[in-house]
Amino acid sequence: MAPNRKLLYKGDVNRIYDDEYKAEQSAKKEKLFIRPTRQRKMKNAKWFAIGMGIDLPFCIILLILLTIGTIMMFSASYAFAYYTQNDSYYFLIRQLIFIAVGVFVMGVMSFFNYNKLHKIAPLVLGIAYVCLLIVLVLPAGDGGVRRWIPLGMFNIQPSEIAKFAVILFFAHWASKYYDKMQLAKFSVLPGVIVFGSIAMLLILEPHYSGIVIIGMLTVLMLYIGGMKTKYLLIGGVILVGLVLVLAVTGGLSYAMSRMDGWGQALEYTTEEMWQTTWQTRNSLYAIGSGGLWGLGLGQSRQKYLYLPEPQNDFIFAIVVEELGLIGAAIILLIFALLVWRGITLSLRSKDKFGKLLGIGLTSQIGIQVVLNILVITDWLPNTGISLPFFSYGGSSLIMLLAQMGIVLSISRTANIERQ
Repeated sequence: MAPNRKLLYKGDVNRIYDDEYKAEQSAKKEKLFIRPTRQRKMKNAKWFAIGMGIDLPFCIILLILLTIGTIMMFSASYAFAYYTQNDSYYFLIRQLIFIAVGVFVMGVMSFFNYNKLHKIAPLVLGIAYVCLLIVLVLPAGDGGVRRWIPLGMFNIQPSEIAKFAVILFFAHWASKYYDKMQLAKFSVLPGVIVFGSIAMLLILEPHYSGIVIIGMLTVLMLYIGGMKTKYLLIGGVILVGLVLVLAVTGGLSYAMSRMDGWGQALEYTTEEMWQTTWQTRNSLYAIGSGGLWGLGLGQSRQKYLYLPEPQNDFIFAIVVEELGLIGAAIILLIFALLVWRGITLSLRSKDKFGKLLGIGLTSQIGIQVVLNILVITDWLPNTGISLPFFSYGGSSLIMLLAQMGIVLSISRTANIERQ
């Protein structure tokens, strides 16, 4: 309470009251003018605070990968771009446009309430089916394949939409029927229906690498969603038997043709086999010539028209050639950190849907990285599996960044305390 002004300056006691009065008024001014500014600063800081906003470590790791990937894509592509497009910056400029669009979409999705996706999951799956059907009625591209819907400078690859749709749908399904997922009709049956129908459409494209990735994502989502392990083992046996039947009857002729030369890239048997294994062999040459420390950034030899389209699926071979085993190991470590951080954030989500969705979206990155490395080292047949954030491509990059935006949205609810 303020002192009575009539008593001021009449003694030592009154002077003390006067000092208290001034201190009280000063405190009020600080409360009115200074404190709101501090509150505004704290509010802005919450955007990136762990447990209160989008996760800053995840953002940093993602941007590091995107930056390194863009640099390496340009380094791997400029010779091929100059030869085919008469412009060394052709792929770089287009990739930068894709990155700008993707980062914008990622930012929008990071502020989007991911729980709203819960309600529209069946609709997104339906859109994926429509896109997979549309691509089948379009003219075939090189090699008779139908995988893209052309939209000017930008092509949509329906299989990328299908990957996201499968993850989203089974996150929705498993969180809705979590207590019943141990029953076959709530786990095995929807898995067979959804994956089987998508696989049939992808066979018609044909796009077998997409089938493999979507199949692995389906199994992952059902398993972490609560499906019994015995169903997974039974399904594996049935799948192997089905593949054997199709292989014998000629139903997998395109897939079998892609397996020609598998594991024989460094063996000279016939002239035809030499041509078949050309891409994989030059990938191994690039990896081998990189050694421990690499030839140096921009110093790759195999990108000079020896390794076909080095900016796409085999870009990591150029990475190893230029940065060496040490540089490649560091990049793989960064990928591992991204996956680990994404799964950690997802596990700390406050709802089951967020947990399942985040784990699925993050695991897709890890699955594609592992499969891509196995292909370029000839441990798997040569199939079209891109390296996330490194390989050139619009639909894949934009979809991945949008999915990472959803993971950032999930991170807003993650219960992680500041260390």
